[in-house]
Amino acid sequence: MDIKVLGPGCAKCRATVEVIEEAAKAQGVPVTVTKVEGMREIVGYGVMSTPGVVVEGRVVHTGSVPTRDQVKEWLK
Repeated sequence: MDIKVLGPGCAKCRATVEVIEEAAKAQGVPVTVTKVEGMREIVGYGVMSTPGVVVEGRVVHTGSVPTRDQVKEWLK
């Protein structure tokens, strides 16, 4: 599963990567997490508030660190 975390590399962006990786590991779901830090590419997804999360090409979350439960739903 391809997941992108959109953001400039701030603490919330790093926390988002950690939550996603931990939830995926707990569920046994293989994921590839890519950090996207370029503002042009972030805005290209229509994201104006970071961190943003894109799962399989679809924006699923913006503006805060997602909860583990939210991530579990995306991994189904």
